[in-house]
Amino acid sequence: MTSSPLTIGVVADHFGLPTHVLRHWESVGLLAPARVTGGRRRYTRDDLYRVASILRAKQAGLPLPDIRAFLAAHDPAARKDVLRRNHDALQARMAALRSALDLLEAGLNCTHEDISTCPNYRTHLAELVDAGTTP
Repeated sequence: MTSSPLTIGVVADHFGLPTHVLRHWESVGLLAPARVTGGRRRYTRDDLYRVASILRAKQAGLPLPDIRAFLAAHDPAARKDVLRRNHDALQARMAALRSALDLLEAGLNCTHEDISTCPNYRTHLAELVDAGTTP
């Protein structure tokens, strides 16, 4: 992408976002693009890195207030606090997804007529059955 300032439309297209998302992120303090005549936004390469950071943080499951706190933190301890809290939550989600994927793979590998009686498939469900909890 070029080093000259970009319009909101160009940035939105580059990241596959609707322009209203960038406007919303600006309204909640995540972005602060420069303004030119008529109040039109102009995004720099630094802004592009910020948008990329927001997108990755959202993929990791961070809520917008935590993304803002993470990006605005000048104190490494405060930044690490936000990241540590979200790291633990992401690890838990990843474990749950791994377990769900294992269940699907067990189902795909099952040759029993009735999957609910397949011992291999049941092994993947035993923890939930024995604990009596739901995910």
